[in-house]
Amino acid sequence: MGERKLVIDHLKFSYEGLFNVNELYSVISTWFFEKGYDWHEKMNQELVTADGRQVRLILEPWKSVTNFYKLIVSIHLNLIDLKEVEVEHQGETVRLSQGLVRMTIDGYVMSDRTGAWSSKPFYWFLTIVGQKYFFRDHFARMEAWLKSDVDDIYNKVKNYLNVMKYTYQT
Repeated sequence: MGERKLVIDHLKFSYEGLFNVNELYSVISTWFFEKGYDWHEKMNQELVTADGRQVRLILEPWKSVTNFYKLIVSIHLNLIDLKEVEVEHQGETVRLSQGLVRMTIDGYVMSDRTGAWSSKPFYWFLTIVGQKYFFRDHFARMEAWLKSDVDDIYNKVKNYLNVMKYTYQT
């Protein structure tokens, strides 16, 4: 298999308040589908405690941009102390979750995505030389593309959570 290079290292976001878990998941998955990523949900765990539900998601959508390069975005989403609450919004009662959201995003550029050039030592040597001396600008374009996509999804989630302004009434 090819080499994975870490481009975005632990871009973090935290939010505490009211939100809809299903809508948050839908915002993230819809964005990736619209951008042409293939969806891979690596982990989906839920633990019910006395303080509330603890949900842990690890999402690793990926996109093959060329025959040689693949972009991988790793999102670690931790939803802590989720409690279901009812909120009055525009005259209607809406069921939302109250809790803490912690999101960490990593971005990788994977070269030789099919593993064709790492099967033999001589081919592997040729790819290393080629990437270092001849195709540097191709890799730089892949890094810029990944940074743009990660920045876009980060801002999309951040805007969604900051727009969700409800008042909690007991």
